[in-house]
Formats: sequence, structure tokens, C-alpha cells
Amino acid sequence: MPNLEYFRRDLEALVDKLKPPSKILNVLTSIIDKLTKLHMRGIVKINHSVMEVIVSHYLLRRGFEFVDVEHPISANLRCDVFGVKGESKIIVEIETGFTPPENSLDPISYLKARIASKIARYGFYAEKFSLAIPPYYLPPLPIIFSKPPRARSLKEAKRLKCLLDTYYKRPPISLDEILHSRLHSILIINIDTAEVEEVDPESYLLELHRIYDKYLLIY
Repeated sequence: MPNLEYFRRDLEALVDKLKPPSKILNVLTSIIDKLTKLHMRGIVKINHSVMEVIVSHYLLRRGFEFVDVEHPISANLRCDVFGVKGESKIIVEIETGFTPPENSLDPISYLKARIASKIARYGFYAEKFSLAIPPYYLPPLPIIFSKPPRARSLKEAKRLKCLLDTYYKRPPISLDEILHSRLHSILIINIDTAEVEEVDPESYLLELHRIYDKYLLIY
């Protein structure tokens, strides 16, 4: 059975570190309540939940009026973090590079397909889609999603669809989703300091060495 006491204690310690104003604190407390209930049912784990709280705080500090975690966006789909600011909606999916045992022989292909599937599927439910990662994980981001839709070719979309069809058939991901969905930004989450750096996908691909040096080679 999940240890709720330690789970909630860690999330509350994180919020203490963030030092949010009372209005944001109230929202984060509600988010912790929700995550604790989901943890009790074995749906979420502490590592992932910590990142959800940090992202939620990041959005709230940037003026989002509504922020929720594990938010349902369709009958069969829910997102890690969902935010609303005026008429605009954002979806954030957290990726840490976990691969299930059955993909131990094809982890890169699996992760590339999983990231591509999230970009393709979630992009239709919000004006902005962001991928959130810890700085020690360098995701195999398909190059096609670093380009605006008008710059993507049908040939590269078909090539990616062949990979996606290997892992996602129910339902399959369409060429239209691959050609038109957008990855607007990548959120790099420094969990130790509870800070977030936001970069666009093209800059991220160009600056991998700088990002790696900044976060991992500082000692």
C-alpha cells in the first residue's frame, strides 16, 4: 500500500521551498490533495508528482487562472498538467525517459514514438503544448516537431508514422496529426532548485551542449 504520509510530506516540503503567495498556495494545496488521492489508488508516483507541482507553480506564477493535474481532456485521454489563461489553454506532458521492461531492446525507438504520439495527440486539445523534462534526460525528439507545420514534408511525416504504427494502433495516429500538431516549448525542470527554464524546440536541439553543461557539469 502506498505510504501517503511520506508522499504528502515531500510535496508539502516542496511547496514550502517554492514560497508561493497565499492565492497560489491554495491552488497548490488542492493539487497536492488530488495527487495524494491518486497516489492512494496507485495511479501516480512521487517523482512524477513533484514535477507536476513544479510545473503547476510555474504556470500559476505566469498568470494562468486555472491549473489542474491529471486532467481529463477526452473520454480516453488525460494530461499531466492543464492550464487556462484567458482564452488560451496549455497542456504540459512530463517525460523522464522511463521505458517498460517489454521495450528493453528498443528503448530509443519506443521513446521517440511515445514523445511523437503525445505531441500529435495532445496538440489538438490546446493552443499550446509543452514537453517537460528533467535536465538529465535528453529526449529523442523527432526533428519534424522542431519545424513549423508549413515546413514539414509528407515524406518525413510518413516515415515517422511508420514508427508510430509499430507502437500505437488503437487508435492509430494520423498523418494529419503529425503534419499539423505543434510542440511549442520544452520546460527544463531543475528539481533540486524547483526552477523551470522554458526553451523552444529548435533552440533546445541547437543548445543541448549548453544545457548539459549548465545543469550537469557544474562541479
